[in-house]
Amino acid sequence: MSIKNLHTKSILIKQGYNIGFFILIVGFNCFNIFSQNKPSFEDEKKNPHYTVASTLEKIDVDGLLNENFWDEALEIELPYEVVPGENLKAPVKTYVLLSYTKTHLYIGFKAFDPEPSKIQAHYMDRDNVFSDDCVGVILDTYNDERRSFDFICNPLGIQEDAIETTNSYDESWDAIWVSGGRINEQGYFVEMSIPFSSLRFQRSEDVQTWGFDAIRSYPRNVKYHIGTFKRDRNNNCYLCQSLKITGFEDVTPGKNIEIAPTLSVKLSQERENETEGEFDWRTKAIEPGITAKWGITPNITLGVTVNPDFSQVEADAAQMDVNEPFDLFYPEKRPFFTEGADFFQPDVIYTRTLRDPVWGIKLTGKEKGNTIGSYIVQDKLTNLIFPGNQGNDATTIEKESYSSVLRYKRDLGNKYTLGVIFTDREGDNYFNRLGAADVNLRITEKDRIVIQGGLTSTHYPDSIIEQFEQPDGTFNSYAATFNYSHNTRNIDWYLSYEDMGKDLRVDQGFITQVDYKELDAGANYTWLANNKDLWWTSIELGGEYDHVLDQSYDLLESGVEFEFNINMIKQSHIYIDYSRTREAYNNSEFDQNSFYIHHCAWPIGSLYYWLNFHFGDRIDYDNTRLGKRFRFAPGFSWKMGMHLTLELNHTYEKLKVEPGRLYTANISEGRIIYQINKQIFLRAILQYRNYDYNVDLYNEDPPDPLEQKFFSQFLFSYKINPQTVLFLGYSDNYTGGEINERDTQLTQTDWAFFFKVGYAFIL
Repeated sequence: MSIKNLHTKSILIKQGYNIGFFILIVGFNCFNIFSQNKPSFEDEKKNPHYTVASTLEKIDVDGLLNENFWDEALEIELPYEVVPGENLKAPVKTYVLLSYTKTHLYIGFKAFDPEPSKIQAHYMDRDNVFSDDCVGVILDTYNDERRSFDFICNPLGIQEDAIETTNSYDESWDAIWVSGGRINEQGYFVEMSIPFSSLRFQRSEDVQTWGFDAIRSYPRNVKYHIGTFKRDRNNNCYLCQSLKITGFEDVTPGKNIEIAPTLSVKLSQERENETEGEFDWRTKAIEPGITAKWGITPNITLGVTVNPDFSQVEADAAQMDVNEPFDLFYPEKRPFFTEGADFFQPDVIYTRTLRDPVWGIKLTGKEKGNTIGSYIVQDKLTNLIFPGNQGNDATTIEKESYSSVLRYKRDLGNKYTLGVIFTDREGDNYFNRLGAADVNLRITEKDRIVIQGGLTSTHYPDSIIEQFEQPDGTFNSYAATFNYSHNTRNIDWYLSYEDMGKDLRVDQGFITQVDYKELDAGANYTWLANNKDLWWTSIELGGEYDHVLDQSYDLLESGVEFEFNINMIKQSHIYIDYSRTREAYNNSEFDQNSFYIHHCAWPIGSLYYWLNFHFGDRIDYDNTRLGKRFRFAPGFSWKMGMHLTLELNHTYEKLKVEPGRLYTANISEGRIIYQINKQIFLRAILQYRNYDYNVDLYNEDPPDPLEQKFFSQFLFSYKINPQTVLFLGYSDNYTGGEINERDTQLTQTDWAFFFKVGYAFIL
């Protein structure tokens, strides 16, 4: 056996021991130690309880609400406007209806409207409905007041689903469910049929209690948010105030098996030398793949994928990357990694570092007060980030690696959570490991403390050590954070501290800055207008102080920031930010004053626009001097009828230094989407980037005088549900520069064609 195979085998054995030991420990905790430790909630008796009736009938999800069982279903009114008004009488009548069978939860909405012609309803892809009228349910199926499954529909039954936690709203989670909606002369009705196999819930044959809220978004002159209960804005726990629904005896997710085979065809070519030479084949492949999920229990899921299709059918939004010392963040959109993503910590787990996975296995879920999340993935390539305190480098090792993550959290009552996380990535003469613990304490209804701390150990190959000046041998480091927040109806304040070691490396995460100690404190005051005759709904005024030193206690940054925000009619607001900072860079210190202004509005129901301005001082990081920056970034989204959407945004930036203009940068992006019906759409994305540099003002290593890039993508999408899909697409890239003083030229550098078909078998 070769040395490489021996190394690979040892890695697999080590990862197998890790995951096996972890599952054993978690299983022991879940099913034995804590089996009798049922969380008790102090506020449960205060929350109104409703009983949901069961039915044997099947639903025809057409938005008519004409089945007989709806007459016997639990009906709850949504009587309160909770935003922008504070627990005022709702401007319109809304009722939610609930019933269930052994395998499905049925939800109906009657959303009455005195002016049905003003209802905002458009055909669109899923997870985009909040620009329309919409209704939805919030299901705290564990009744732990920490996490909910959200199911939302617009008046046509277009879906949005998400997992919502104390501090996050993750719409990348996709469930398989059926919905329908219809506009009528009374307003609109919506029906939802949610299989219990798409939920995670308490494992019990007895009566269950779930936290519950129903919501309605009613966008008119302002966007009204309507709910089932009064919100106490002096209580920082939303789910603690929710209604409770009981029932669900003997409900079952069935076999709870989902198998989704895929077939992908990928064809791509690129030029030999980017803009010169003939096109050569880069990819010519037909790739079968499969992803499967098995609900071991109603709330523990095992996922497996082999040769997964990770083709990116959603192009990343264009971002300005000129004169930026740190890498930019792009969200994860690949289905295998978005499943159960809320179980992990986003700062230490950034799955886009997994570049070209071969296979993966994942275990996620919650049993009583115990939350688990783990995965192992083999990756053909290894992406690395080398963080510093004033910038970062990055590279890719063209060697395989094995990444594993083990996450465990324990709830203590409904106020405290303790957690640990371990990450490990192993390759040839390379490893990076992290062990960390965290605690989340809701010490009062207004106050919360979050503490995190961890240790890392890293070893890089010799080639990486030499090229990127990394430490020799195995090196260790640490990270620690503390945050105290106080949130009330009118006053919010916080105090935080971070200490990131100089040699900290979190190769499975997105940490681009290390070697610093930061003290941060801020506060704001909010005025609320409960008078509907006013032209504004809320005003917020705040300030912040930030002080950052490196590990040698030398200054990195120190300054103050002041914020003003006002929400107004036409669903508009204005945000103004002023900062005065002293920043150290490359052994020099610079005083900076800068402004940021943002404005957005819905002047009519189908048109949304925004304007962003940045101006003031800005360091020229390439040449270590102070400059003056002006950035203007306008954009709009216009729904032209029920099927067609046009989106356009542009970013213009100019940086001036003492001798003159250093660069001018322009980025434009346009999207045209024609949604034929609920399942089918056609989309075109065009992105153009133009960077114009004054190379005479660069001290060393000047860029090319002109950098141009153009990207296009055309997509046909047929999507029955998130896993039963057909995609057909084409994309290409062009690049170019200055030929002479007057002429420029864009040259095609590559092109790609992709086809994917996938089908979800639900057993």
